[in-house]
Order: sequence, then C-alpha cells, then structure tokens
Amino acid sequence: MSSDRSRGVFGISVTSELTGIGPQTLRLYEQRGLVTPQRTAGGTRRYSQADIDVLGRVTELVNAGVNLTGVKQILELESVNRTLREENAMLRSEQQVRRAG
Repeated sequence: MSSDRSRGVFGISVTSELTGIGPQTLRLYEQRGLVTPQRTAGGTRRYSQADIDVLGRVTELVNAGVNLTGVKQILELESVNRTLREENAMLRSEQQVRRAG
C-alpha cells in the first residue's frame, strides 16, 4: 500500500493550477524523467503530493537558470544524498545501541 504522499490523486489540470506549470510543460517534465505520475487504467495522469513537491523543486531550479538536464542530475543527487543521510543516521543509532549494551 502506498503512502498518502505518493498516491496519485491530482489530474493534470489541477496539478497545473497547484504548481503554476502548464500542462504541456508537465508533459515535457514527464518525458524528461523529472516526474513520473501514476496512470489510471484509462491512461490518465494522476499526480501525488510527492510529485507536486518535486515540481516545486524543479521550478526553483529552472528559475535559478538550471537547464532540464542539470535539474534531473540535481534531483538524482539530492535523492542519493537523502538516502545516504538516512543510512548514516541508522548506522549511528545502531552504533550507540552497541556501545550502550
């Protein structure tokens, strides 16, 4: 079961309204692999709150002058960094438990 943040609930028009990004640009971002909305059985795009958050970050980076290739690389690096920080925190916690025990 997916979390509420990753559940696709917003159609492309609502997502466009929420983000200020036009539908054609949303399709371009999907084509470039910046966001991957879920699809209904009929093929309709459904964006999640997590997708909305990513689109906000994309907008920040584009407004800062980063091209879409750079945006994709930054998003990937940020994701890897987040994962490594989580793993590091877990390892530190395990280490503290071992030392205390």
